[in-house]
Parts: sequence; C-alpha cells; structure tokens
Amino acid sequence: MNPLNIVILAAGKGTRMYSGKTKVLHALAGKPLVQHVLDCATALQPQQLCVVYGHGGEAVPGAMQQYAARFVLQEPQLGTGHAVQQAMPHLADGGQTMVLYGDVPLIQQGTLHQMQQAGSGLVLLTVHLDNPTGYGRIVRNEQGGVLSIVEEKDASPEQREIREVNTGILLAPTNKLREWLAKLCNNNAQGEYYLTDIVCMAVQQGVAVHTVQPAHEWEIHGINSKSQLAVLERTWQQVEAARLLAHGVTLADPARIDVRGKLICGRDVEIDVGCIFEGEVRLGDNVRVGAYSVIKNSTIADGTEIAPYSHIDSSEVGANCHIGPYARLRPGTKLHNDVHIGNFVEVKNSEIAAGSKANHLSYIGDSSVGSRVNIGAGTITCNYDGANKHRTVIEDDVFIGSSTQLVAPVKVGRGATIGAGSTISRDAPEGELTLSRAKQTTVIGWKRPVKKK
Repeated sequence: MNPLNIVILAAGKGTRMYSGKTKVLHALAGKPLVQHVLDCATALQPQQLCVVYGHGGEAVPGAMQQYAARFVLQEPQLGTGHAVQQAMPHLADGGQTMVLYGDVPLIQQGTLHQMQQAGSGLVLLTVHLDNPTGYGRIVRNEQGGVLSIVEEKDASPEQREIREVNTGILLAPTNKLREWLAKLCNNNAQGEYYLTDIVCMAVQQGVAVHTVQPAHEWEIHGINSKSQLAVLERTWQQVEAARLLAHGVTLADPARIDVRGKLICGRDVEIDVGCIFEGEVRLGDNVRVGAYSVIKNSTIADGTEIAPYSHIDSSEVGANCHIGPYARLRPGTKLHNDVHIGNFVEVKNSEIAAGSKANHLSYIGDSSVGSRVNIGAGTITCNYDGANKHRTVIEDDVFIGSSTQLVAPVKVGRGATIGAGSTISRDAPEGELTLSRAKQTTVIGWKRPVKKK
C-alpha cells in the first residue's frame, strides 16, 4: 500500500458554539472532537500526520501534544483549500494524502480503509441525504462520472435538488494534490479557496475520480453548534448501547446510558438507568450496576453488585463485593473479594483484604486493612496532619467500634477490638480491647437555660 499522509483541518472558530473554547476541543463521548479524529487517523499508521489549527491559538496543540503530529497554524483562515496548502510543505512527496476534519468526530477506520482500497486517482467520500442543505453537491455526467462539486452558495436551483453530497473527506495522490492546490483561485461567493475545486482539475486532466459511501450516515456529521453536538452525542450513545446489547449486556433502558470511553463487559452484566462510564472500564461476569452510578477507569470483578448512586474512580474491585448505595471509591482503592462498602462510605488510596466490611458512614484513607475486619459506623482514619499524609494499618480479624477516630500513623494489631467512641493515636496490641473515653458525668440538679422573652 502506498505511503499515507493525513491532514486534519481544525482551524474553524465555531462561532455558533457561543463559547470561548475552540470548536474542536468541545467534548463528545468524553473526549475532544479532534481527539476522536486523531485516534482514527493514528490507527491508519500514516507516515505523516498534520493538524491545521487556527482559532484558539495554541490550545489545540497544547491539548493534543500526546500525538506524534505536526501542528501547523492557518492564519488567516481563507478556506479549506488554503488550509491544506499550509500542510503541504510538511508532507513527503509520493504516496497519498487524506484530508479529514476535526469537527467531524465519528468517522470510522473501516470507511477510511475502504477509501484506500477504492483505486488510484482521486477518492471522494460522499453520502446521499434526504436533506442536503448546507452541503456541496456532487455533479455527475450522464454516464455517472463525477464532474465537479458545487458549494450550496454557488449552486443553481437545479443543482440544489441533488441529494448526493460531498463530505469533504478525500484521498488524493500527494503529488497531484500539490499541483492542484497551487492552481486554486477564490472567485466564488465566499472569496475563499475551496478544496473541492480540485475535482474539476482532476476531471480535466483525465484523473479517475472515485466515490465511496460511509457505512453509517452519522460518520460524516459535522459539529457547528451545541444543538448539533447534543444530537450527535445521543446518536453515538445509541450506537454504544446497541453494541453492548449485541454482546449480551442487559440495559434497563438503552436510551439512558453514557459511555465516555471504552466499556468492556463480561457475560450476564446488568446495567440500570442513568449510569456513566468514563475512560476504560471493565466489568466481569454477572456484575450488576445500580442506577445513576458513575464508574471511571476501573475494573470490577465477577459477581460484584454496585448499588445505585455509587462513584468509583481509578479503583480495582474484587469478585462478589457489594458497593453502595451512595458509596465512593477514590483513586488508588483496591478491594479484594467479598468486601462490603456501604452507604456513605468513602475509600481512598487504600487496600482492603477479603471479607472485610465498612457498611455505614465511614472514611478510610491511606490505609491497609486486613481480612474479616469489621469497621463500625462513623469510623474515620485521620490520615492528614495538615502537611503530610500518614498510613493506617488494620490487621486481620479486627473489630472497630462505631464513631472511632484512628489518628495515623497507627497500627491496630490482629484480632484487636476498638471500643466505640475511641480516639486511637497509639498502636493497639493484638487480641486486646483498646478504648479511650472521657469519664461519664451526671450533674444533679442542672437546669437547661430558658430563652428570654
């Protein structure tokens, strides 16, 4: 296969977004529009990847610096042809050059690969729309060959009736593209250099012009407003829901799930309404996720049940655990098998071994908790001294009474019991009862103050 260059046009201001953020950095399914395109382009393994940016200054290169791409400024913005001209000095001769758009985020790798297989010459991605308003029309001769692309503002009434439209995505021999771009002129209604004018040049030179259609219409939808962004967001979520259903996941309502990244599910997974999955999430077999839970960059092992309104972030949850409702697992949490984290319990940067429980209203931070530990309601690990974090160690078979404060650094030995209401600031020995309470006093004859009239 010929060497491939890819140029992504991402210089548009996005006036109709009514935002101080450059258009291509608005998020769809949890990541910027242009990042979707960069991920798809990178999968094709181009020899050179070039992003043409403009409005928003260095925001686009700054946000996408993890990609091995060359970022080229287009200033001023004089049309799509002018934008590609800015990239050409950075592209090697020979091979082919593909043009993509940073505000057309859902183009799929399979469609682009189909363009690569379409043959030599100029390859256009076109689509038939019931409502082609706003798109350039594909003008063909009587034999069906492509003659030109006419932008809507320049189209005649008859041409506006054409339903086959240009998506803007194309593939051309790099040397020919360089030649055609040098001949562009701006004698049109917008006074811009249209990339689409290269089609006429190809036809005049006898270069074959091929057309390819995407597998799905939503692949070519561009974003110019918040309403279009919202529509495409829901479209993509429906695609994700259909994928999950096809793989055997049970969704209580396919219209009420948001996948903002990659969700991988085992067998017999059940997901209730309103759940959000961010980053990379893996759910094992027989996992149940309760309504309105949020899971981000985490792994949930087989048989675990997550009750409604739970938040899990950058955590590892073992098999047959029970989480929530209203539980929060913060980054660095690792739960082994059969752990129970109950309502309004928060765990951060802690490891909890098998069979342990914290069922009510507790905070466990920077801790190592052994097996079969019972942590009573209202227990807090006091891990922060105002400057540094300290570790709490709770060994196997410990019972922590309710409303206990463990002031780190501190260790509770194996089999120890901590009496309810204690503040533990020194190590508690194995197998013993440790408690700290002020003496209870009753003041005989004390009268409660009465509010003055």
